[in-house]
Amino acid sequence: MPKLRVHNLTISLDGYAAGPNQGLDNPMGIGGMKIHEWAIATRSWRALHGMKGGEKGLDNQFIELGELNIGATIMGRNMFGPIRGPWTDEDWKGWWGDDPPFRHPVFVLTNFDRESIKMKGGTTFHFVTDGFASALEQAFDAANGEDIRVGGGPITIQQYLNAGLIDEMHVAIAPILLGGGTRLFDNLSDGPIGLECVEFVSSPTVVHARFARSGASSTDAK
Repeated sequence: MPKLRVHNLTISLDGYAAGPNQGLDNPMGIGGMKIHEWAIATRSWRALHGMKGGEKGLDNQFIELGELNIGATIMGRNMFGPIRGPWTDEDWKGWWGDDPPFRHPVFVLTNFDRESIKMKGGTTFHFVTDGFASALEQAFDAANGEDIRVGGGPITIQQYLNAGLIDEMHVAIAPILLGGGTRLFDNLSDGPIGLECVEFVSSPTVVHARFARSGASSTDAK
């Protein structure tokens, strides 16, 4: 049965998934890019973004795992771009250029209507105005039996955690203190109910914590 998964979601040691004052000049907030340096250094991440080189090893394995059997992605508007309110800039098509790394349908949560945007490489951005449950239903329909990835940001992930809908979640913990921004585990009424840690390992750069629905084995979660 298809699953709803979170992968390679990086937080700082003090729990922030993004730094303060996110905007065009600081898409991850002030200092936020530092917590993602582990991913950017990997061979698989660089290949997804049209770059050469990169490191293999444990971190690279987690990047690869996050791409397996994914048929659609859900993200919040803040992850798609810095624009707020009505879509006054129709030229903005995301942070990723003409060929985004998703290469499948992407459903963007927003309060304002916008026509779908078809990009190179198979990515199409669809804009969902009737809530996270509708986005999930549309994503499952579009994924052709494959899993759905919640890409972020943290507030979007919190909605699915609160609803008890996430089946697997991988969090990378970077040894960096941001001191402010948006925390991943804020605004959870009863915490991430039903998830238990099935893997807890460390590379020289980050700690990887992988969670699955209670009762699932470590093998089932992979």
